[in-house]
Amino acid sequence: MFSKSCEYAIRATIFIATQSQSNANIGIKEIAKEIDSPIAFTAKILQVLVKNNILKSTKGVGGGFMILKNDLKNLKLSDIVIAIDGNSVFLKCGLGLSNCSEDHPCPVHEKFKFVKKDLIFMLENTNLEELTVGIKKGTTFLKY
Repeated sequence: MFSKSCEYAIRATIFIATQSQSNANIGIKEIAKEIDSPIAFTAKILQVLVKNNILKSTKGVGGGFMILKNDLKNLKLSDIVIAIDGNSVFLKCGLGLSNCSEDHPCPVHEKFKFVKKDLIFMLENTNLEELTVGIKKGTTFLKY
């Protein structure tokens, strides 16, 4: 459903959000290790997230990535998905057809539109702060 880049972006952002609650800047190597992602790939993804104002970055000693505490409640999963994958998840046909519509539906159109509606609702109504709770409690995980 999401690209690999988007999956890593979501995982990285959740990890950074968890660490940002204690005002910590997190370096690229630590982020890549914690989400089990190649460093160069992670760096490219994080650059996109900074450019889209999801993450803040600082250079030099003590530098790294963070999310401002005030932004944790305001940043939604949909912000990350749109920054990395665009809005295709909101528009795409379940079978990937280019001309699927109410007037010309694919075989799964009627069932998939409900799945897509629920997914959109979840992405637009889930903020980063709530996703950090399980990580901090040790009940949810970002890698195996």
